[in-house]
Amino acid sequence: MTKVTEPSVPLPPLDLSTPKRLHVIGAAGPGMSAIALALAQMGHHVSGVDIRERQVLDRLRAAGVTVHIGHKRSNVIGCDAVTASTAISPDLNELDEARKLGVTVLSRAGMLASICAQAKSLAVAGTHGKTTTTSMLMLILVEAGLRPSFVIGGDVTDMGTGAQWTGGDWFVVEADESDGTHLELPLHGTILTNIDTDHLDYYGSIEQIEAAFDRYLAQIPGPKVVCADNRRSARIAAHHDVVTYGMHESADVRAVAVRADSGSFHFDVERDGAVLATVHLPLRGEHNVVNATGALAMAVEIGIDPQVAADALNRFGGVARRFDIRGHDAGATFVDDYAHLPTEINAVLRAARDSGDGWQRTIAVFQPNRYNRMAEIWQEYADAFVAADVVVLTDIYSSGTEPIPGVTGKLVLNAVLDAHPRTPVVWLPRRDELVTYLAGAVRAGDVCISMGCGDIASLPDEVMAFRRGAAG
Repeated sequence: MTKVTEPSVPLPPLDLSTPKRLHVIGAAGPGMSAIALALAQMGHHVSGVDIRERQVLDRLRAAGVTVHIGHKRSNVIGCDAVTASTAISPDLNELDEARKLGVTVLSRAGMLASICAQAKSLAVAGTHGKTTTTSMLMLILVEAGLRPSFVIGGDVTDMGTGAQWTGGDWFVVEADESDGTHLELPLHGTILTNIDTDHLDYYGSIEQIEAAFDRYLAQIPGPKVVCADNRRSARIAAHHDVVTYGMHESADVRAVAVRADSGSFHFDVERDGAVLATVHLPLRGEHNVVNATGALAMAVEIGIDPQVAADALNRFGGVARRFDIRGHDAGATFVDDYAHLPTEINAVLRAARDSGDGWQRTIAVFQPNRYNRMAEIWQEYADAFVAADVVVLTDIYSSGTEPIPGVTGKLVLNAVLDAHPRTPVVWLPRRDELVTYLAGAVRAGDVCISMGCGDIASLPDEVMAFRRGAAG
């Protein structure tokens, strides 16, 4: 008989139950700005630093954060703790000074773990789908009157922010696996969306990624809600006491009678053959149907009426850079999306094709991200664009990684053409060429979807501005 071990919940490194002076390095980054905002709203005296002015820093100032531009040793004097992301060099002058002064130095994961310990924390983990699912779950708790605090990887449209501390009993958090953060958080419960190949520079292999999520589930004492549609997450679910969800017939909580209608989805959520609620989700893509089903399943597990959960999902406004319609020009629609992994790209393009919006052509524009990522997984993009009519590829956005000889965006082009030689693919490594081409190629009835997690986010605005300038 297999011995069942009790979950071992990680201990937080810092007690945040009393006010402290805290310093956040890299405060303009999406992850660190959310940390700084939550800490300030908890009542701590927070300072933050970044190398240049950005709009998000004004939001931090409005919350009472003292913002410094430029790293100085004096910034950490008098602090109780300093936190920085793994992207920050450990040799940074502020970190060096903090260590010399005996100030506690925490990673982002360590500070987030300390925040989690101040409430009953529910996390959403997985390779992709985290931000949307976390946002859905948080808004369900809001609808239920539970006043949740939250830290999410992107701005929630309905809230206008990616972080808030309310002082309520519940905390909803996005648990990032890229650097093992998810394994450090003291959590009550979790949703696990999926397990796919990514962050091989940290884990080394997909088997190690899967093993890390297996350990993650093992250390959580409360409800565990795991997606049955993804074969790897379904496989580790069998080792744990979980509730599964999705559209697969094996799921405990299942989306059925799914139908698309003009950019939205209608579906029933059932358990054991009984309908829990009917959802009218104002988002495109069956992947979002699955995300919503997972959020509803967790809500039911913690005692929320499924109809209350459905009411929140019916009004869900989405998350920044998730099928974000940036504008219309001369009958064409321009969309921006954060999708950068093959599964995400495929889901976004299928969402456009099957949305019921009536678009005649889907033009997919992709900017690969990180040299080390593309060196490892470029071949996995072979089938990512099958739902597109035209594929436009540009070069890699480094995100701070060092170039690798022979690793360029052309690897993705080669993968696509080797698998689908008749696919219309255009290779445009330079930004000016990319803008000019799209300005002329996109026509009435098209949806042009630019995808990636680099500076591709501004492309729709650049193309529409060029078109209007040319027309004028």
